[in-house]
Amino acid sequence: MEKRLNAYQANPEAIAAMARLDAHVRSCGLEESLIELVVTRASQINGCAYCLHMHTSDARAAGESEARLYLLSAWRESALYTPREKAALGWTEALTRLPDTGAPTRDYEMGLAHFSEREFVDLTLLIGVINAWNRLGVGFRNVHPNDVASEN
Repeated sequence: MEKRLNAYQANPEAIAAMARLDAHVRSCGLEESLIELVVTRASQINGCAYCLHMHTSDARAAGESEARLYLLSAWRESALYTPREKAALGWTEALTRLPDTGAPTRDYEMGLAHFSEREFVDLTLLIGVINAWNRLGVGFRNVHPNDVASEN
């Protein structure tokens, strides 16, 4: 993978502002497990290996099961996710694929059925933040320290 600029060094003030918004949405009261599912799913869609390394590790450390992580890309067909989690994942996919989905009313209504208005705004900001981090990660080709080829 070609080396690109380090956004963290090139504009630390902007990265610090993003980090503050990230810290807000992570401390807003949404369940940690739900947050990790949302950021992992968005990172899957966006193909951000750096974020997938980080968030699947964080999810495991927070007690997330391997089965739920493995089945995350097929969450609609799995009974392992709660209706609230499914509403969050639907909204995540709708907003992450916004040009294709247009944020469908069914996903919006499902979100409001399972989240308070305040929570739904926080969830939407969380989705926006992870998509921004994914764009930094993919756009600047960030490589996670654990993303090294094995010799096997």
